[in-house]
Amino acid sequence: MGVQSAKKLIVYQKAYKLAMHIFNISKKFPDEEKYALTSQIRRSSRSVCLNLRELTYRL
Repeated sequence: MGVQSAKKLIVYQKAYKLAMHIFNISKKFPDEEKYALTSQIRRSSRSVCLNLRELTYRL
């Protein structure tokens, strides 16, 4: 039994939806946070989906 695509996993779909939500919220952050905090938050939210995909390919 294997997973053919991480995108079919419910946990991946929820993580992706949350990452998009975080991205939209971070658009409203103050300009002085644009390159420090905002960038870090966006990268960390995307890394969850990427880690799930990597794990799926290893299975």
